[in-house]
Amino acid sequence: MAAAGSASVKRGAPLEFSPYDYRIHEDPYPTYARLRDQAPLYRNDQLDFWTLSRYEDVAAAFRDSKRLSSANGVSLDPSAWGPNAHKIMSFLALDDPRHARLRSLVSRGFTPRRVNQLRPRILQLAQQHLFRAIDQGEFDFVAGFAGKFPMDVISELMGVPESDRDHLRALPDTVIHRVDDVFDVPQAAMEASLHLVGYYADMLSERRRKPTDDLTTALMNAELDGDRLTEDEIIAFLFLMVVAGNETTTKLLANAVYWGWRHPEQLAKPFADPGRVPDWVEETLRYDTSSQMIARTTTAEFTAHGTTVPAGARMLLLLGAANRDPRAFPDADGYDLDRKRDVAPQIASFGFGPHFCLGAHLARLEARVALTEFVTHIASYEIDEGCARRVHSSNVRGFAALPVHVTPARPRPR
Repeated sequence: MAAAGSASVKRGAPLEFSPYDYRIHEDPYPTYARLRDQAPLYRNDQLDFWTLSRYEDVAAAFRDSKRLSSANGVSLDPSAWGPNAHKIMSFLALDDPRHARLRSLVSRGFTPRRVNQLRPRILQLAQQHLFRAIDQGEFDFVAGFAGKFPMDVISELMGVPESDRDHLRALPDTVIHRVDDVFDVPQAAMEASLHLVGYYADMLSERRRKPTDDLTTALMNAELDGDRLTEDEIIAFLFLMVVAGNETTTKLLANAVYWGWRHPEQLAKPFADPGRVPDWVEETLRYDTSSQMIARTTTAEFTAHGTTVPAGARMLLLLGAANRDPRAFPDADGYDLDRKRDVAPQIASFGFGPHFCLGAHLARLEARVALTEFVTHIASYEIDEGCARRVHSSNVRGFAALPVHVTPARPRPR
């Protein structure tokens, strides 16, 4: 694997950007820098999309939901694009008032109180998976911990039986995987999506027969002025949580461990004081966010940087590029846990405005709990970078494999 941050772009080379390019998956940031500086409104004629990469443009575009619509979905994949995108991406692929209605109903079941009540169980799950991995000494951080823990948290929230969790864990990875030079959802990803949808449909039927105290039942009972979620709307939200929520948190954890290791002077801070873990999480979210880009459709002519984009065009908002924009963040390419976040702009990782990520609180809570346990129970670690592998996805960035060797902080009582 090419080390992230090591790729270079020749100055005289044509400026080309595609979210399907495996070279971009390895390291998009040199290309992002050229986009921001040379083509802040970029056009890809072959794949028929436009791109905004500067922080100010991306933040404004998120908030401009009248001219930049979510109604065709948030991914350029042809199979996921169009007026039915909301059937798999829930309210992410809707505009107001339909977006506001569905989000309000979902919020009645997926509450901060419900998430916070799960904190003791989140800690228990983090310790369960981490201790088992630490005992091995050498393990794949993704397969051994980061790929298990967030999925189990979401499954716990939904009420998925423990006996089904191992079977379901591999499916979200398959859903997001993209094949080189194939500009659509691969057959394996479609099959995995159908499997997940079928599983949640069966689980919903079971809850109707036998309600329980979990998110699935809460969504069934959610009501706003007599309005309720339909079965399809509940299934779409459960699918969204697993594919978007689980995958991005898995990648966030591995990204934090990787970039901490690459910057030992920064990693020393949370190891010396676990109270610095939130700074580690926030800087990783900014520096190398899991969700790299999100799509919109122009509903009217849209002018930026002297060029007019026609109505009906596909527009990519590059969150990863916005977070590294030196116009918004001093020393944007530096990884600095001491960054003054109280005076810095809001990071782009969770979006802005009415489409701000509903699961941001859960993602941050999971990462803080997991990484606090990591620095508490591990004295040090090394990464086998030569055997690390990146995920190949059109919008999610992170590791498919990250082999680590850990030195435990102290023996644990048996």
